[in-house]
Amino acid sequence: MAKKIMVQGTGSGVGKSVIVAALCRIFTQDGYKVAPFKSQNMALNSYVTKDGLEIGRAQAFQAFAARKKPTVEMNPILLKPSSGTAAQVIVRGKPIGNMTAKEYHDYKPKALNLIKDCFEKLERENDIVVIEGAGSPAEVNLRENDIVNMSIAKLLDAPVLLLGDIDKGGVFAWIVGTLELLEEEEKELVKGILINKFRGDMDILKPGLGFLEKRVNKPVMGVIPYFQDIIPIRTN
Repeated sequence: MAKKIMVQGTGSGVGKSVIVAALCRIFTQDGYKVAPFKSQNMALNSYVTKDGLEIGRAQAFQAFAARKKPTVEMNPILLKPSSGTAAQVIVRGKPIGNMTAKEYHDYKPKALNLIKDCFEKLERENDIVVIEGAGSPAEVNLRENDIVNMSIAKLLDAPVLLLGDIDKGGVFAWIVGTLELLEEEEKELVKGILINKFRGDMDILKPGLGFLEKRVNKPVMGVIPYFQDIIPIRTN
């Protein structure tokens, strides 16, 4: 059975997709069979697999990082926004219709078996599955029907790395606040903190990292520099 690790973020745009791709490539270079997984993705731009099925482009990018061909199991549900309150819902690579935010919120619990089936296929075929969350796990209004963050971590018993973006400012409050809004069982799943998009002097940052570790009782497992350019990954 494959090992798994999940990257969740303090918000959208903090760099989860790139970090998952990086982990896929690192584990692959270490000799493991690796696959990415994101239960639900929202994006207008999709990737068409060799079977003619649609998944999020981020998961295709991550598959290439793992030197794998993208498959629909890597992204079981893709949402393509069609308005401010509705989206086309694509399940296992095929559109099933347009739903309002309320209709999709009510639909989500029905999707859990599908999500689990897709993950288990990847788990059988790989040594490691790297899982990506979406947005933030601290959206308390979405907790009841969550199918992409902590509910998935609990369902799959996946350890979580919490990623914060220091470039936006306020990263310490963002991390502390996120953890404060999690339930105790969810906090236990968070095994460490990653700080992304750092540019500056590490000696100046270190006192803040020490404070953060004491405040949340979680280790800061890495500080990732700000990348000016990210070169597309090829499959070879």
